[in-house]
Amino acid sequence: MVQQLSDAELEIMKIVWGNPEEVTLFPYIMDGLAAKGKPCQKNTLIVLLSRLINKGFLSAKKIGRRNEYTTLVSETEYQTAQTKNFLDKIYEGNASGLVSNLILGDLLADEEYEELKKLLEKGREK
Repeated sequence: MVQQLSDAELEIMKIVWGNPEEVTLFPYIMDGLAAKGKPCQKNTLIVLLSRLINKGFLSAKKIGRRNEYTTLVSETEYQTAQTKNFLDKIYEGNASGLVSNLILGDLLADEEYEELKKLLEKGREK
């Protein structure tokens, strides 16, 4: 089961997931956080990365004096697990309740509504 991440941990994972390289280095994460306007102290980032390793999201390989971080859980896997958790908690597993709320609550832009319609039709064809 995929654990839930804190907001700070999720910000780090978004940077790692967005890295086109197979491994991510510490400075890349520091720069990514700063670019998002969320700078982080070195020691704080070390603690957060350690938590992500303990939760099974990252693995670290020590190369000389630096760590190379590799993702163990993809962004899609995390999104799917969190969506299921949200559906179970808020809508008791009823996806149509969520979709209904999005539509009736006027929470979708016109383009999003049309895209959702197409996805639903495509799903029916399968």
